[in-house]
Amino acid sequence: MAHSATPNPNNKLSAETSPYLLQHQDNPVDWWAWGEAALAEAKKTNRPILLSVGYAACHWCHVMAHESFEDPEIAALMNKLYVNIKVDREERPDLDAIYQQALALLGQQGGWPLTMFLTAEGRPFWGGTYFPPASRWGRPGFADVLATLAETYAKEPDKVQKNVDGLREAMTKLASPQAGGAISMDITNQIATRLLEEVDQAQGGIGQAPKFPQVPLFQMFWRAWKRTKNQDFKNAVVLTLTRMSQGGIYDHLGGGFARYSVDANWLVPHFEKMLYDNAELIGLLTLTWQETRDLLFQERVRETVEWLEREMLAAPNAEGDRAFAASLDADSEGEEGKFYVWTEAEIDAVLGAESAFFKQHYDVSAEGNWEEHTILNRSQRPAMLDAAGEERLAKARAQLLAARASRVRPGWDDKVLVDWNGLMISALAEAAMAFERPDWLELAARAFRFIRTTMMKGGRLFHAWRAGKLQHAATLDDHAHLATAALALHEATGEAHYLEAAQELAALLDAHFWDKQAGGYFMTADDVKDVIQRPKSAGDNATPNGNGAMVGVLARLYHLTGEQKYLDRASALVAAFSGELGRNFFPLATLINSSEFLENAVQIVVAGPRDDQATRDLIRAAYDRSLPNRLLQVVQPDAQLPARHPAAGKGMVGGKPAAYVCKGQTCGLPVRHPKALATALALG
Repeated sequence: MAHSATPNPNNKLSAETSPYLLQHQDNPVDWWAWGEAALAEAKKTNRPILLSVGYAACHWCHVMAHESFEDPEIAALMNKLYVNIKVDREERPDLDAIYQQALALLGQQGGWPLTMFLTAEGRPFWGGTYFPPASRWGRPGFADVLATLAETYAKEPDKVQKNVDGLREAMTKLASPQAGGAISMDITNQIATRLLEEVDQAQGGIGQAPKFPQVPLFQMFWRAWKRTKNQDFKNAVVLTLTRMSQGGIYDHLGGGFARYSVDANWLVPHFEKMLYDNAELIGLLTLTWQETRDLLFQERVRETVEWLEREMLAAPNAEGDRAFAASLDADSEGEEGKFYVWTEAEIDAVLGAESAFFKQHYDVSAEGNWEEHTILNRSQRPAMLDAAGEERLAKARAQLLAARASRVRPGWDDKVLVDWNGLMISALAEAAMAFERPDWLELAARAFRFIRTTMMKGGRLFHAWRAGKLQHAATLDDHAHLATAALALHEATGEAHYLEAAQELAALLDAHFWDKQAGGYFMTADDVKDVIQRPKSAGDNATPNGNGAMVGVLARLYHLTGEQKYLDRASALVAAFSGELGRNFFPLATLINSSEFLENAVQIVVAGPRDDQATRDLIRAAYDRSLPNRLLQVVQPDAQLPARHPAAGKGMVGGKPAAYVCKGQTCGLPVRHPKALATALALG
């Protein structure tokens, strides 16, 4: 991001911690951060608010900043006509959700940068996303938009008020979802079958360009295959993961997946790498590998975790624990993808005699495959080679990675976000157990400790941390994904404090987020005062929805503790949103998947000391199978299961560790050998 020679004294962003807001601290625009002071200024001066929402890794945000916010003439117009407010959508996902919803109600496609025009009270009346500085591509020029809307605001207040009232009414309706009952397996199967029609049968993924990973939908397909044995569901998941893993959306040198592909073939990524995508994909790759044992999936998990350790650990806290940073930018040196792409000549220079072999497998040619450069990919030859061939390619990749390290790196957004960290901690805990990597489990545990010790204050959770500063009240998603992470760590380690943490987070949600009238959790707490409404939805966005995730959390808490209140709350949560399935089930995959877990949990109870090898072998067998509905409990000799648990009173057999597989209120006979447990799980 370019910086002006003379700082603008009226730009108030230099005191912020968000890397995105700091990117704009030298703009000639008189930016305010969101807050009471900015809203008061709008009321005092009777000017409308221009709200600009984006995030540090966003390419089109950089483009609009360079074209408009760094332009002195456009900035002067903004300063004269508006109170200009900048928001980092990752720091304030609640504000982003509110104003994205308003944009959708105006009949426009959402996205970032989000450019909304608000009254002095923060009420939206018009908006869009990216605007070019002057009219082009069928989009009005930003300068014209600024002038026209300011004039309308000043001279036609009735027109503005009509828009405000219409949007307020529609947004209130959307925050009151349709209630229903339990989600039956018949309905779940029908939805999965209908959504399967949207899968690209040649390249995987949903629909055509642009293509996003859409992980909750593919989890739904995987679950549908486990239930129905319809191979089409399994094939959709395997095809999609294979194409993504060998496509250009994957960074073949450094590991990690980009946010999405701009084409239908997973070749050209939007080059930013987000923590949440990689968390979700580690989880889905692990779940699929547990069934297929596909070496490609194993390698992609390993390489992505290595990338995480190498490039995505944020600053340590006082105890030396580190959580995960939010994202890596798409741009470096002002160009999208420059850090990641190659010319044939560059590859020849680094690899020498090995170059021909490498180029054959990674789609490298003189003309390139994107803007006269090459995005490395193995889409043309996706099959893995023999061990010797893969070893040669690995050595070549290591050489290229070392050469790439001398390039100017993309921007790094090193803030810690609780919800995204929760997703990654859960994925790492699962992968650690599946692949027998205790170091990954420790990586997850350290991140969890960081959040618990650094991001809670006065008994409440906060959303973001950077440069030693806590920012913003935690959202529903923060509590839900961190509780999911706590339960994944509890399952992997048996440590009681993780279960206690999940219960504490659920209690915070009940106290501050539950809708006492209609059920369901609001996105914001009851004491967050700077939002025009409290959004409430079960729809997934880029990340799984917190209401959907909480159904799974509450179901697990019920099985682990036997406390009826958790089952009642889980059932009420499903009912609060299930009526929406009749309107639009596409974004409700997390709710549907968690609802299936609520109905069909596979409870595996292993009775025996955790430090006994026989116990460990039984735990290993439980993680050895792909079981999306698995819930593992290890009961030590001096402990008891809750009285209402179907395996209550059962324990070791003949003084030796034993396992029980339970569904509903029925448990199978005890098994003492891993192979017998594997057989029992296969039959279930």
